[in-house]
Amino acid sequence: MSDDAKQEVLTLDGAVARCQIILAHAWMVRTFVKHSEVVEDFPELMHIVRTVFDTCRALEPKVAEPGEYLGTLRKKISKLRDAAAQFRIDAPLASDHTNFRQAVISMDGCVAQLEAILKSFPLPAVPAMPANFRMSPNSVNVLRVTDPPPAD
Repeated sequence: MSDDAKQEVLTLDGAVARCQIILAHAWMVRTFVKHSEVVEDFPELMHIVRTVFDTCRALEPKVAEPGEYLGTLRKKISKLRDAAAQFRIDAPLASDHTNFRQAVISMDGCVAQLEAILKSFPLPAVPAMPANFRMSPNSVNVLRVTDPPPAD
């Protein structure tokens, strides 16, 4: 049996559970950076700290509602991706210590795994409008071309 066949199908609840594990790893990077003495000399490292905090706190109340959870994650993932990219630049400038190198790898891995989960649950396609669609003249907030502009 191939590795692909062995891979289990991810349900919405399973996706949320997996995201929570991934975000726990991101939270540990956050904690490491936040309590590092290096951050005093490199305050720009706090960007990853704030972004992970913001992402986790936004998702926390939605754990029981997988659709909303993934929707919120979709909104937050670009900020997390950008913060991880900036961290990849800032961390080596702050310290060449293995802990910082590993933290960069960990954040990149977290973002990649979260994005892979989101790809597993694409947004539904927006239904196409029929070619003959016309708004009713009685529709609210619709002005006909012949209507005069509203008076001030």
